This record gives sequence, C-alpha cells and structure tokens, in this order.
Amino acid sequence: MNSGDQAAEAFELMQRLIEVRYDKPLHHQIMKAADYSMLSEDVLVLIYHMAKVCDGGILEIGSFLGASTVAAGMGARASGRKKKIISIEPGGALKDHKLATKNIFKDLTKHVARAGLENAVTLLNGSSFDDQVIATVKNEFAPGEVGFFIFDADANVRRDIDCYRDLFADGCWMVIDDYISATSKAGPTREQVDELTAQGQLRPLGFYGWGTWVGRWLG
Repeated sequence: MNSGDQAAEAFELMQRLIEVRYDKPLHHQIMKAADYSMLSEDVLVLIYHMAKVCDGGILEIGSFLGASTVAAGMGARASGRKKKIISIEPGGALKDHKLATKNIFKDLTKHVARAGLENAVTLLNGSSFDDQVIATVKNEFAPGEVGFFIFDADANVRRDIDCYRDLFADGCWMVIDDYISATSKAGPTREQVDELTAQGQLRPLGFYGWGTWVGRWLG
C-alpha cells in the first residue's frame, strides 16, 4: 500500500467514526459500555467498526471490565457473520480508582452477559503469556485466522505480537492502547510499536482517544 492509499484508509476510519456518532441508537449502546471503560468513546466506536468489517476472528488481550469486549461483540454481531472472539484477562482487584472493583474478571463476565454476548465471547481468566492460555488460543484459532487484534494490557505488546503473530491474517486490524499515555506504559509501548512499524510489520492509521494506536498488521 502506498502513502496515498494509507491516507485514504485513515480518512475512511475517521468517516466511519463520525457516521456511528450520528447513529443515535447505536452510539447510545456504545456509550453504555464507555461507562466502565478506560478507553475513550471514539476508540470503542472504532473497535465496533473493525469487529464488524474484519474477516476472521477477534483476539483481545487485556479486557479489564469488558467495554472493548462488548464493543467488539456488538460489531461482530452486527456483521451478520459468525466470528470467533477470545478475550484474555488475568483479573484481580483495582483500588483507589473511579472504576475500582474487588473482582475484575467477575465484573467483566457480568458486563458481557448483560450485553447478551455470553455465548459469543470466550473469556480466558489468565495472562496472555501463560502456557495454558497460549495453548487454548492456538487450539481455537488456525494460522492466519485472526482478523482483529486488541491489546490493552501491560507495556509489552511486542511479547504478545511475537507470541500470536502466526495467527494474524494479512492486514489484520490492530488497536494498541497506551501508545501515548500519562502512565509508565507509554514509553515501552511506543518504542515497540515504532520498531515494528519501521520494520514494515505494522501500518499506522491514526491515534484516537488519549493515545490509542490504530492500524494494520503487515507481518
């Protein structure tokens, strides 16, 4: 893809975002998920859109309370095609925060069920780099089957890309949070994403919300 095509695709994403904003019933549904999200509303809208248009399955690492999981599930459901969705979350508790919770995974499960997606999403309670989790994901997805990858975990996105890269389809949509951030995750995340971009493995298409990177996998 040349720079002109890349720019055209980036502008198309912006257009799709505006269209969903004007779709009041749909935007209202996504806004409900935004109530328990650390991602911005615009990022959730793009997750919905990418889940709707992607070919193949969806792999998410770092579901937290499930806002992005719900947005992806809604998009997949709106596509009218059956899409396998796996979301990985280690769980635990979060204190002293506006989204504080005693049990992250329990609340994640509740939010997914409340959206009517309990049978559409496979939730894995564990870390993305645990041997059992890796084996489960690779048993569910064939090589090249993942058309959309969402990462919102720690500061080591390269670790998980290297782990699951054989599952990514050519042109797999990617959303990577904390490329720009006030947290300590931003520096390592940006360095790893920039390195993969310089190597021609990632194609950037924009930054949304408070610093979420959006693009495609070239592999």
